Amino acid sequence: MKRDSNTYIFLYAIVLVVVVAVLLALAASGLKPAQQENIRMEKRIDILKSIGLGEQLEGAGQKAVSEVYDKYIREALVVDAEGKTLGGASAFELDLRSELSLPREARRLPIFVARLDDGSAKYIFPLAGQGLWGQIWGYIALSDDMNTVYGASFAHKSETPGLGADIATAGFQSRFKGKKLFEGADMVSISLLKSGNTANNPHAVDAISGATLTSVGVGDMLLSSLNEYRAFLELKKK
Repeated sequence: MKRDSNTYIFLYAIVLVVVVAVLLALAASGLKPAQQENIRMEKRIDILKSIGLGEQLEGAGQKAVSEVYDKYIREALVVDAEGKTLGGASAFELDLRSELSLPREARRLPIFVARLDDGSAKYIFPLAGQGLWGQIWGYIALSDDMNTVYGASFAHKSETPGLGADIATAGFQSRFKGKKLFEGADMVSISLLKSGNTANNPHAVDAISGATLTSVGVGDMLLSSLNEYRAFLELKKK
């Protein structure tokens, strides 16, 4: 077959495409375990940030992160919508956003229990919501009164740098420490309000200036996600 013929060029192109596709598939398959471990490491870091361990994990490798996680996260629970503990599922492997897409009675809700150096227990709850441009998520840690926020961590997919993306900064996240979820028996959660209106409000923090919709998204995420755990919170409070 002549190399300058249309048939040769056509067959050559097909073979080249097939070879490249096979090589890419093999590369993707070979890298998948490493990618999955990176995702797990990022999740561990996000959980640990909610109890104030973010700074000591900066630049840490997978082994160091795993060691810190195993040291402080002593228990992982899965509960149903009634707050009852379920068996047969790994809390770490569950994705709250996916669970929330299921019927209420089928949802499995993960909870992580941390034990700090002073012996106190903190309960860490995943959060899932929507920002201005895409998904936002995070974790909120409560003291064992099931009301007082010990810490929070938030992350985003595509919020605007310098505006909505600031939800992932330590400065913003620190605003939630000490805030309250309940007012009496009512779950009021935590709202994000215009700066200057929150100093004496145990249920509000300053919103991000210039990022109104992202701030609203964080408030909605807190209320909707924590409402999923309300039965568990009330059981533990009793």
